Amino acid sequence: MRQRSGRCLCGAVQYQIDQEPLAVRVCWCRDCQRLAANGTVNMAVADAGLHIRGTLSEHLATAESGNQMRRRFCPACGSQLFSNSSGRPGFTVVRVGTLDDPSSVKPTMNIWARSAPSWACLDPALERVEQQPAPPPAR
Repeated sequence: MRQRSGRCLCGAVQYQIDQEPLAVRVCWCRDCQRLAANGTVNMAVADAGLHIRGTLSEHLATAESGNQMRRRFCPACGSQLFSNSSGRPGFTVVRVGTLDDPSSVKPTMNIWARSAPSWACLDPALERVEQQPAPPPAR
């Protein structure tokens, strides 16, 4: 098992992950595109393995899937760090770009591919799922 760490842009929020990710995916849902102006690479981790230091703000909304989403971000710099879905209790989605070493994980699929813009570069070597995939298996 590899321990991973990350932080927001200004460093006010830092985190440690002491478990392997349950899934790593490139998400092309419209919400992720609005957050990043592109698809986002996200890693699902068990809540028990994520340790956060610092104060977070949050935004609650209903996703296209119908799930309630709680997106958490740094109130100082606005960096999007984490999200949680009512449809997937027990784990947190971490934005891979906030890891200190984002190359320590590799995506295995593109999700919400039907929402990707026509110019998007979806890696054909990755599994393609048009909408929301099944939740990752708990470990």
